[in-house]
Amino acid sequence: MRVSTEAQDLQRQEGIAQAARAAGYYVAGIYREKASGARADRPELLRMIDDLQAGEIVVAEKIDRISRLPLAEAERLVASIRAKGARLSVPGIIDLDELAAEAQGVPRIVLESVQDMLLKLALQMAHDDYEDRRERQRQGIELA
Repeated sequence: MRVSTEAQDLQRQEGIAQAARAAGYYVAGIYREKASGARADRPELLRMIDDLQAGEIVVAEKIDRISRLPLAEAERLVASIRAKGARLSVPGIIDLDELAAEAQGVPRIVLESVQDMLLKLALQMAHDDYEDRRERQRQGIELA
């Protein structure tokens, strides 16, 4: 669970964990931090990745909750999750992992490639949105 500033609370994110439990999912761990998603060296993020076990799923409410990093850095973050045998799940981003796991040959390669492309697209869009908002904020402050 991440928010950008100390002034913000994690109430909305707490609701996600409660909804997951209500849906019958086991929540192995919750990591809370108040830090910018534009940083890859967030202590709780690094602790979560270190704690990951094979087969676990990292759930992010939206892609920008996990990262607002430039694409290359965001891909390294996702790769570090995958290297632990875990995967990233983001509601709203089509998840083809289960289909790909059941497929063989060319269909598997296509499904895995499409999944990677969708994730890259979402990561880049999250970063672009973050940068656009920062620029608009800078312009507004300058105008004021």
